[in-house]
Amino acid sequence: MQARPDCLRVAVVGVGGVGGLVGALLSRQGHEVTFVATESSAPVLCSQGVRVRSERYGSFAVPATAVTKLLTPVDVCVFAVKATQLESAMDRVPAESTEEALVVPILNGFEHVAALRASYGDRVVAGTIRVASSRTAPGVIEHASPFMKVELAVSQDEDLIRRRAVLNFASHLQGAGVDVEIREDELSMLWGKLIFLAPLALLTTKYGTTAGDVRTAHRDQLLALIQEIAAVAMTTGAVVDADAAVQFFDSVPATMQSSMQHDAAAGRAIEIEAIGGAILRAGVLSGVATPVTERFVEELRRIGTDCLQTT
Repeated sequence: MQARPDCLRVAVVGVGGVGGLVGALLSRQGHEVTFVATESSAPVLCSQGVRVRSERYGSFAVPATAVTKLLTPVDVCVFAVKATQLESAMDRVPAESTEEALVVPILNGFEHVAALRASYGDRVVAGTIRVASSRTAPGVIEHASPFMKVELAVSQDEDLIRRRAVLNFASHLQGAGVDVEIREDELSMLWGKLIFLAPLALLTTKYGTTAGDVRTAHRDQLLALIQEIAAVAMTTGAVVDADAAVQFFDSVPATMQSSMQHDAAAGRAIEIEAIGGAILRAGVLSGVATPVTERFVEELRRIGTDCLQTT
């Protein structure tokens, strides 16, 4: 598809289920998308493009430009890697290539925001994404959930040029078919996702089961985790709603699983530190006890260690 006059130059770092889907949707709308990928994936993407299978967006394919290091300026740089891959991903994106860009991480957890700002400064605009999407082969994306929502945090007091850039990116995401919400409060946005994601990841991975089974067979543990996370979040200044988190958990497809569960089953490194460990560390700093969360995190840390030893 030919680029529109108002097209954005977008770098998408990481071409897994999330990055591949976001980049493919923007490319389909005519934006100039560059995928920043590994040495093994980049040639496959350049030769085969990205293919998406989705009930919401249909099945489609787009040609792809993929590089192993970003050397040209962009308007927006989206980090969509696993938290365990963030350090190596940042090595592929020199700070000078993003001097005029928004840097938008859509990773799990919240500690990554400070790490990115240490390298890219106030160009970093925190974001979250709610979607179930996976890479089944290099450049092949399976979008399994009926929902796809991105949140971007920018306050009314933000620099006007920066705020306009965020709103412009949001409008282009919406044009590509993504549900988008602008949030005023960064912490509330990040913890608002974590209060759902952490119980889903911890419980589905521990028991090797689905969200439907978690909310029935393991409901007491689900509710306890949500209450602990809410208590920690509020000490950071975030505003979260534990009841709303329970209601959202009850509304997701019963067959839904977590990416942590898939990674553990495949023997890959799991995001236990970004998701569960971050909650424990915040709890220690705030003096809030998190015994249920700690039990699951410690058990899954052992799984994560076993995964590293076998890869």
